[in-house]
Amino acid sequence: MALGATIHTFDIDLSDVDRGVYQTLNLRVAQHPSESADYLVTRVLAFCLEHVEGIEFSKGLSDPDEPAILVRDLTGQLQAWIEVGLPTADRLHRASKAAPRVVVYAHKDPVQWARGIAEAKIHRAEQLEVHAFDRDWIAQVVAQLERRMQWSLARSDSEIYLSLGDMTLQTVLHSPLAPTR
Repeated sequence: MALGATIHTFDIDLSDVDRGVYQTLNLRVAQHPSESADYLVTRVLAFCLEHVEGIEFSKGLSDPDEPAILVRDLTGQLQAWIEVGLPTADRLHRASKAAPRVVVYAHKDPVQWARGIAEAKIHRAEQLEVHAFDRDWIAQVVAQLERRMQWSLARSDSEIYLSLGDMTLQTVLHSPLAPTR
Protein backbone atom coordinates (compact mmCIF):
# COMPACT_ATOMS: atom_id res chain seq x y z
CA MET A 1 0.00 0.00 0.00
CA ALA A 2 1.49 3.33 -1.07
CA LEU A 3 1.70 6.15 1.41
CA GLY A 4 -0.21 9.31 0.55
CA ALA A 5 0.96 12.88 0.80
CA THR A 6 0.65 14.77 4.08
CA ILE A 7 -1.19 18.07 3.71
CA HIS A 8 0.20 21.06 5.60
CA THR A 9 -1.70 24.34 5.88
CA PHE A 10 0.28 27.57 6.22
CA ASP A 11 -1.35 30.92 7.04
CA ILE A 12 1.40 33.44 6.36
CA ASP A 13 1.61 37.19 6.82
CA LEU A 14 4.32 38.16 4.33
CA SER A 15 6.24 41.43 4.43
CA ASP A 16 8.98 41.66 1.81
CA VAL A 17 10.21 45.22 2.32
CA ASP A 18 12.73 45.15 -0.54
CA ARG A 19 10.17 44.17 -3.16
CA GLY A 20 7.20 46.00 -1.60
CA VAL A 21 5.20 42.76 -1.25
CA TYR A 22 2.74 42.67 1.64
CA GLN A 23 0.36 39.72 1.39
CA THR A 24 -1.59 37.28 3.49
CA LEU A 25 -1.06 33.82 2.04
CA ASN A 26 -3.13 30.72 2.75
CA LEU A 27 -1.19 27.75 1.41
CA ARG A 28 -2.15 24.08 1.37
CA VAL A 29 1.05 22.22 0.64
CA ALA A 30 1.29 18.49 -0.02
CA GLN A 31 4.38 16.80 1.41
CA HIS A 32 5.32 13.77 -0.67
CA PRO A 33 6.20 10.70 1.48
CA SER A 34 9.82 10.85 0.25
CA GLU A 35 10.13 14.63 0.81
CA SER A 36 12.11 15.67 3.89
CA ALA A 37 10.74 18.25 6.31
CA ASP A 38 13.79 20.45 5.54
CA TYR A 39 12.90 20.42 1.85
CA LEU A 40 9.22 21.17 2.58
CA VAL A 41 10.05 24.16 4.80
CA THR A 42 12.56 25.50 2.26
CA ARG A 43 9.99 25.09 -0.52
CA VAL A 44 7.39 27.10 1.42
CA LEU A 45 9.93 29.81 2.30
CA ALA A 46 11.06 30.04 -1.34
CA PHE A 47 7.43 30.37 -2.46
CA CYS A 48 6.95 33.28 -0.04
CA LEU A 49 10.23 35.03 -0.86
CA GLU A 50 9.49 34.79 -4.60
CA HIS A 51 5.76 35.55 -4.32
CA VAL A 52 4.42 37.32 -7.41
CA GLU A 53 1.32 36.98 -9.53
CA GLY A 54 1.42 33.66 -11.39
CA ILE A 55 3.55 31.76 -8.85
CA GLU A 56 2.60 28.15 -8.19
CA PHE A 57 3.94 24.95 -6.76
CA SER A 58 4.65 22.38 -9.45
CA LYS A 59 3.61 18.75 -9.35
CA GLY A 60 6.83 18.36 -7.41
CA LEU A 61 8.59 15.06 -6.98
CA SER A 62 6.03 13.29 -9.16
CA ASP A 63 7.26 15.23 -12.23
CA PRO A 64 11.07 15.39 -12.31
CA ASP A 65 11.05 17.67 -15.38
CA GLU A 66 9.50 20.56 -13.46
CA PRO A 67 11.03 22.80 -10.80
CA ALA A 68 9.70 22.90 -7.24
CA ILE A 69 8.07 26.28 -7.97
CA LEU A 70 7.37 28.11 -11.18
CA VAL A 71 6.04 31.47 -12.27
CA ARG A 72 3.95 31.92 -15.41
CA ASP A 73 2.64 35.14 -16.92
CA LEU A 74 -1.00 35.63 -17.96
CA THR A 75 -0.33 33.96 -21.33
CA GLY A 76 1.04 30.84 -19.62
CA GLN A 77 4.63 31.60 -20.61
CA LEU A 78 7.22 30.41 -18.06
CA GLN A 79 8.87 33.42 -16.38
CA ALA A 80 10.79 31.88 -13.47
CA TRP A 81 12.11 28.41 -12.66
CA ILE A 82 12.65 28.10 -8.89
CA GLU A 83 14.55 25.08 -7.57
CA VAL A 84 14.88 23.88 -3.98
CA GLY A 85 17.95 21.93 -2.93
CA LEU A 86 21.12 21.46 -4.93
CA PRO A 87 20.18 20.74 -8.56
CA THR A 88 22.69 19.36 -11.05
CA ALA A 89 24.45 21.58 -13.55
CA ASP A 90 22.58 19.83 -16.39
CA ARG A 91 19.25 20.63 -14.74
CA LEU A 92 20.24 24.29 -14.30
CA HIS A 93 21.40 24.43 -17.93
CA ARG A 94 17.97 23.14 -19.09
CA ALA A 95 16.20 25.53 -16.72
CA SER A 96 18.16 28.53 -18.02
CA LYS A 97 17.09 27.69 -21.56
CA ALA A 98 13.44 27.23 -20.52
CA ALA A 99 12.93 30.34 -18.37
CA PRO A 100 14.31 33.89 -18.36
CA ARG A 101 14.96 33.68 -14.60
CA VAL A 102 16.36 30.73 -12.62
CA VAL A 103 16.60 30.78 -8.81
CA VAL A 104 17.86 28.15 -6.37
CA TYR A 105 17.08 28.02 -2.64
CA ALA A 106 19.45 25.66 -0.82
CA HIS A 107 18.75 24.10 2.57
CA LYS A 108 21.91 21.98 2.65
CA ASP A 109 25.55 23.06 2.68
CA PRO A 110 26.10 24.46 -0.83
CA VAL A 111 29.84 25.17 -0.72
CA GLN A 112 31.10 22.15 -2.65
CA TRP A 113 28.05 22.22 -4.94
CA ALA A 114 28.70 25.91 -5.74
CA ARG A 115 32.28 25.13 -6.80
CA GLY A 116 31.03 22.51 -9.23
CA ILE A 117 28.32 24.80 -10.57
CA ALA A 118 30.80 27.66 -11.06
CA GLU A 119 33.00 25.38 -13.20
CA ALA A 120 30.13 23.86 -15.23
CA LYS A 121 28.82 25.06 -18.57
CA ILE A 122 25.39 26.49 -17.83
CA HIS A 123 23.42 28.67 -20.23
CA ARG A 124 23.41 32.25 -18.84
CA ALA A 125 25.26 31.07 -15.71
CA GLU A 126 26.03 34.66 -14.75
CA GLN A 127 22.29 35.30 -14.26
CA LEU A 128 21.72 32.30 -11.99
CA GLU A 129 20.46 33.36 -8.54
CA VAL A 130 21.34 31.16 -5.57
CA HIS A 131 20.19 31.73 -2.00
CA ALA A 132 21.24 29.51 0.88
CA PHE A 133 19.51 29.21 4.24
CA ASP A 134 21.50 28.44 7.36
CA ARG A 135 21.04 24.72 8.05
CA ASP A 136 20.63 25.21 11.82
CA TRP A 137 17.96 27.85 11.22
CA ILE A 138 16.02 25.50 8.93
CA ALA A 139 16.32 22.80 11.62
CA GLN A 140 14.78 25.19 14.17
CA VAL A 141 11.83 25.86 11.84
CA VAL A 142 11.41 22.13 11.17
CA ALA A 143 11.35 21.45 14.93
CA GLN A 144 8.24 23.67 15.12
CA LEU A 145 6.55 22.15 12.05
CA GLU A 146 2.94 21.08 12.49
CA ARG A 147 0.17 20.22 10.06
CA ARG A 148 -1.34 23.69 10.55
CA MET A 149 1.05 26.62 10.89
CA GLN A 150 0.68 30.34 11.34
CA TRP A 151 3.74 32.33 10.27
CA SER A 152 4.71 35.94 10.06
CA LEU A 153 7.57 36.23 7.57
CA ALA A 154 9.50 39.45 7.03
CA ARG A 155 12.43 40.15 4.70
CA SER A 156 14.62 43.22 4.55
CA ASP A 157 17.80 43.02 2.48
CA SER A 158 19.05 39.51 3.13
CA GLU A 159 17.68 39.43 6.70
CA ILE A 160 14.81 37.00 7.26
CA TYR A 161 12.58 37.09 10.34
CA LEU A 162 10.09 34.28 10.92
CA SER A 163 7.61 34.41 13.79
CA LEU A 164 5.99 31.15 14.82
CA GLY A 165 3.63 31.78 17.71
CA ASP A 166 5.65 33.52 20.42
CA MET A 167 9.02 32.53 18.89
CA THR A 168 10.89 34.68 16.35
CA LEU A 169 13.77 33.19 14.37
CA GLN A 170 16.23 35.36 12.44
CA THR A 171 18.70 34.42 9.72
CA VAL A 172 20.58 35.86 6.79
CA LEU A 173 20.22 34.51 3.27
CA HIS A 174 23.57 34.25 1.57
CA SER A 175 24.67 33.52 -1.97
CA PRO A 176 27.31 30.79 -2.28
CA LEU A 177 27.99 31.89 -5.89
CA ALA A 178 28.78 35.47 -4.93
CA PRO A 179 32.36 36.42 -5.75
CA THR A 180 34.68 36.43 -2.76
CA ARG A 181 36.80 39.52 -2.11
